[in-house]
Amino acid sequence: MLIYIFFSVSLLNSLHDFHVSSCDHSCADKPVFTPSRLVVKYGDPTSANCSVCQHCQRNFGLEMPVGNKKENGHLISWNVDHLTEWGLSLLCYYTTAAGHQCCSSLNITVYNPPDNVVITGNSWVWSEGQNIPLECSVQNVAPVENLTVTFYRGQRQLGQKQSNKTGDKPVSETFHLDFTSTKEDDGGEFWCEAELLLGPDGPQPPPVVKSQNFSATVFYEPYLTGASHPSPTVLTEGNPLQLDCSAVGNPRPTYTWAVPSGVSPTKSSVLIINSTTTEDKGQYTCFVSNNQGNVTVKFDVEVKRDYTKHHIAAAIIGAAVVIFLVVIIYFKCYKK
Repeated sequence: MLIYIFFSVSLLNSLHDFHVSSCDHSCADKPVFTPSRLVVKYGDPTSANCSVCQHCQRNFGLEMPVGNKKENGHLISWNVDHLTEWGLSLLCYYTTAAGHQCCSSLNITVYNPPDNVVITGNSWVWSEGQNIPLECSVQNVAPVENLTVTFYRGQRQLGQKQSNKTGDKPVSETFHLDFTSTKEDDGGEFWCEAELLLGPDGPQPPPVVKSQNFSATVFYEPYLTGASHPSPTVLTEGNPLQLDCSAVGNPRPTYTWAVPSGVSPTKSSVLIINSTTTEDKGQYTCFVSNNQGNVTVKFDVEVKRDYTKHHIAAAIIGAAVVIFLVVIIYFKCYKK
């Protein structure tokens, strides 16, 4: 029986090259590893078994860089208490009486979730329409080719990035995403996450490390939110008038009104006249502004004279005259 135990990774690689060149990996009765693939977190314990064919009576064994093995008939068991080697594999083989060598390899994926994930966004103070280079820095992760980085605003996904690098050992990498700010992003929470997708043999759910959340401030010009008004606005004197040019902006907008003579201006977004007269008719202009821009709203107002009270007065006078005439006629007739 040949037993090969190698404690040096470099020595294993040289011997592995030898067996690869002389071993048959496609033979019908090749050794079988259980499990067929190992995904292990750095520093964790792990184990595997290799089963050699029953008729193989001689020259079988397991090449390994670290750990311990135990043979029980045609079953070779391997285990390690703390796996701290990167890029290793196991080689299980046997040699027939005719000198034909048959073997199988077990590749071991050793992973390390990121030590830290950090998002940066150009000081988090922006103007609307500005191009923002978001960056997500992932530190000390392996294997980097299995890493997916996702950028978020709140729960909305902004984009995903993957690494072009390969390798077994941990690396650090910064991922970039170009982003155009809008007014809806004002006060939004931005963050990124790094996820290791290691397949069905890897941990479920996959390891995810999230960055800290950062709140963005976006400066933008005013836009109107007030109720729309008919043009022109027609009302009868004595009725109230309310004109609304409310707007939202960052910084908070200011309001300036240009009104017909005789009307008191206001600094509010809503102009109110409790009881209108015909002198209140004309054009009202609201100027809304901040340091990002401005918007102007014009209102045309017509105030019609109320003739109802004159009609009532005329009716009252007419009724009084009729009553007076009836009384005079009555008394004249009564005297006769």
